[in-house]
Amino acid sequence: MDRSKLVAIVTGAIAVALSIAYLVVVQLLDMRGEMIPAPVGWMMQGAASVINR
Repeated sequence: MDRSKLVAIVTGAIAVALSIAYLVVVQLLDMRGEMIPAPVGWMMQGAASVINR
């Protein structure tokens, strides 16, 4: 097996491993439930306290 074929196989294996890892991470994050945004009032108070310091 020449070097270019070996590089192609290794690169393909890395790509498949990364894609499977990405799908697993997405599934784990999706199982946490619905993402609820922070209340807007709290975000504005935090921004105001940073600006006033």
